[in-house]
Amino acid sequence: MASKLEVEVEVKSNAEKIWESIKDSATVLPKALPDKYESIEEKLGLVDEANKTLSHSVVDGAMLKFYNYFKATPTVTPKGNGSLVKWSCEFDKASDEVPNSDFIKDFAVKNFQDLDAYLLGVP
Repeated sequence: MASKLEVEVEVKSNAEKIWESIKDSATVLPKALPDKYESIEEKLGLVDEANKTLSHSVVDGAMLKFYNYFKATPTVTPKGNGSLVKWSCEFDKASDEVPNSDFIKDFAVKNFQDLDAYLLGVP
């Protein structure tokens, strides 16, 4: 049975910079967070430039050891001098031993915070 969750993360990077990095996450995340991502294999679905939202599904890699299905949808909106990233996902755990959704929420929040720190350090 599929589960859903949502998180919101405020970041200091401007909306355009964080949006561009999310669109190119298969390339950017392994560079920005090499301790978390060796590589990323994903299938892009919807990409809505005007509303800075997209959806992607994991199609290969370590995550599929834990989830039969994992689809994420980030949306970026400007907020003050930074941005707000709203991230939602749908997933189906491969077994009952997979950690609960708090693990996913914490991981997502930390991911966007770490990506933000990386982007702030990139000229």
